Amino acid sequence: MKIWFDLTNSPHVQFFRQMIGELQDEGHEVVITSRNAANTTELLDLYGMDYTIVGKSYGKKLRNKILGNIVRVRDLVKFIKRHNIDAAISQSSFTSAIAGRLAGVPTIYTNDNEHAMGNKISFVCAHKVFVPEFIPVKSVTNLLVSPKKVRQYPGVKEGIYLWGKYSDFKPQEHSTKRIYYRPEPYFAQYYKGKTNVLDDALIELKQDYEIIILPRDDNQRQHFANEIFNGIKVCQRPMTFDEIAADCSLFIGAGGTMTREMAVIGVPTVSIYQDALLDVDRFLISEGLMLHNPNLNASQIREIIRNAQAKPADISLLNKGKEAYNLIKSCLLNLTK
Repeated sequence: MKIWFDLTNSPHVQFFRQMIGELQDEGHEVVITSRNAANTTELLDLYGMDYTIVGKSYGKKLRNKILGNIVRVRDLVKFIKRHNIDAAISQSSFTSAIAGRLAGVPTIYTNDNEHAMGNKISFVCAHKVFVPEFIPVKSVTNLLVSPKKVRQYPGVKEGIYLWGKYSDFKPQEHSTKRIYYRPEPYFAQYYKGKTNVLDDALIELKQDYEIIILPRDDNQRQHFANEIFNGIKVCQRPMTFDEIAADCSLFIGAGGTMTREMAVIGVPTVSIYQDALLDVDRFLISEGLMLHNPNLNASQIREIIRNAQAKPADISLLNKGKEAYNLIKSCLLNLTK
């Protein structure tokens, strides 16, 4: 089979990397499209994955996003037809589901963000839809979306790709306490919260801890280049998941996949997400895997670090992740039958 993956945001690289490698080893031909958004192409380069750029980030304004995605859909349809694609799959790539439908290519669409506006049309256009088990099927179906096309997968999205390598993982204790911080997804359509909310706390803590900022783009790099943040490390390239997990004493995330990844593998994790929580975040918080404090301050961070205990990865979620991985991969390989 010739299978198309559309990786439009940095978490998608980690999500599909193992599956892409397995499919290639099994003799299938894989083609990848991406766009210049977040750290996506930087991660693809880091892992040595071949891809074609189609489109870019269209900013936060809804009008620009709509117009930009219309252009991207047009270009993706041309790409699909030129490459004679048999089947397609994406995670939260709204344009791939639409382009696949227009080009007559069966497409799998997965998403764990119930607030994403693009789901409305993607659920209609995709041939198969996968959502986590804690998102009710009835909440993503309507007169245009048949419940028959929607499948719930066990566990959380992060378990789908972390199960293979991290089942026996346990975070290490280090004499130097390192805080990793992932700022807000300010450019995302679904995000309506505040930005730069942790600045004062980071400035206060930088003398006592090693702080590493994981910016989403150059705008955030420039923000943290201000001299008031001197002494804080701002990553100029994306770090691999392994690099972060190996020496992270505390992970603070203002939302997004990376925060959930750390929680699942047992790294002490706090979300400071400033908007309405996703169901997946509520689930991880209810399971005791992650804290949520949108008003987190320096003294609270010190207290969390004093009391934090690294624990093994959540084996239940990773086992469910393996089951979900096999379910999605099997569906993909049988999509044309």
